[in-house]
Amino acid sequence: MIRGSAADRRRSRRWLTGAGVAGLATIALVTTGCSTEDPNSPASLAQAPPHVTAMPLEAPDGALVGPQPSALGTILVDGEGRTLYMFSNDPGNVSVCADSCAQDWPFVPAPSPLPAFLPGVTGSLGRTIRPDGGEQLTVDGHPVYTFAGDTAPGQTNGQGKVVDGGLWSVVSPQGRPVRSPEAAAAPANSSIGIPS
Repeated sequence: MIRGSAADRRRSRRWLTGAGVAGLATIALVTTGCSTEDPNSPASLAQAPPHVTAMPLEAPDGALVGPQPSALGTILVDGEGRTLYMFSNDPGNVSVCADSCAQDWPFVPAPSPLPAFLPGVTGSLGRTIRPDGGEQLTVDGHPVYTFAGDTAPGQTNGQGKVVDGGLWSVVSPQGRPVRSPEAAAAPANSSIGIPS
């Protein structure tokens, strides 16, 4: 109980009411995550949690290819986050994956015009003409593909598959095949194994 004169009690009530309003405003700001700090300031950006998934990078004409971290290391993905693969049976920069092979392993179209480089991709970019006349992207001289068995971004279900007479490997940003224990252990007669 507040003791003293009536004037003292009124002053105390005003002070308590003001302190209560300020306290509630502070609680509201904390609980709603509001801040007067600029979210793009260096201090705010430094406190932001790191992103696990890298954003694919866009080529000038809208074709998308970029690096992304994965359990296999940093790999190349397309604009939808689908993993890129290379086929060991492709001689040089020529694709031999056609017909039913191309249904399971869709080729990555070469953008036009072809950019000199893409950020994060250190392998040289190029193009090859496919048997059907389509232009396919190459990285470090290897035609690149996606896999129909990858049903969600970041999946690597095609890694180490031996299908159509050759080994399929995830592609590194250097344009090299990514090798893994799964790839070495894949039996020579394994089926494509597209998940349903």
